[in-house]
Amino acid sequence: MATWDHAQYLKFADERTRPARDLLARVPLDTATDVVDLGCGPGNSTALLAERWPAARVTGVDSSPEMLSRARADLPAVDWVEADIGTWRPAAPVDLLYGNAVAQWLPDHGALLPSLLSHLRPGGVLAIQMPHNHHEPSHRLMRETPGPWAERLRAVRATPRVSPVAQYHDWLAPVASRVDLWETTYQHVMPDADAIVEWVKGTGLRPYLDALDASERPAFLEAYRRGVDEAYPPRADGRRLFAFPRLFLVAVR
Repeated sequence: MATWDHAQYLKFADERTRPARDLLARVPLDTATDVVDLGCGPGNSTALLAERWPAARVTGVDSSPEMLSRARADLPAVDWVEADIGTWRPAAPVDLLYGNAVAQWLPDHGALLPSLLSHLRPGGVLAIQMPHNHHEPSHRLMRETPGPWAERLRAVRATPRVSPVAQYHDWLAPVASRVDLWETTYQHVMPDADAIVEWVKGTGLRPYLDALDASERPAFLEAYRRGVDEAYPPRADGRRLFAFPRLFLVAVR
């Protein structure tokens, strides 16, 4: 099984944490006893939860021992759980289930999100943020960069896991007292095409690299970089704008 590289992921820690802050700002909970960070990774988003509710029991759940190792070192007071968030559920209802940039890896959101909502206390909150970039050049090129790998990579993530925003309303409105939905496209200012490649190597590009033999990866990355260089041209100052759409939802039980 492939491993997650927390150092690679945290190369853009400020940019990756910004959506986590934006999501948290819309969570309507003044007080909380139990909060859970689903897919906590290296703990950068978990730290925000611990800061907002310092008296709460904070739990971080992730399937990657490498990510959890970094998280434990940085935040020893948090309860860290190694588990698959697609099947993990709290033993008792909690006040907040929070997932920053993780649900896009999981299938069947129509079943998953109402199930998570059912594990909240009345008035509890499910807060989810997901990249919505399946059709952006950065991700389209992962599937379409020409080469001997083309057929294998086209099938890696052929179908987007994130649905249109209205679908989330229809899934959650029947079981929630309130649903707040919005989309944001961040325009990250990057120094060059190489920086964009480094960004996606920490997350979205991983399944594609995992599908290649080690001997193929350098050639693929170079071909992919050329595509990124063309898709994200230099702006007036020579830097690149890396458009990154994200979908947010906050549902109150």
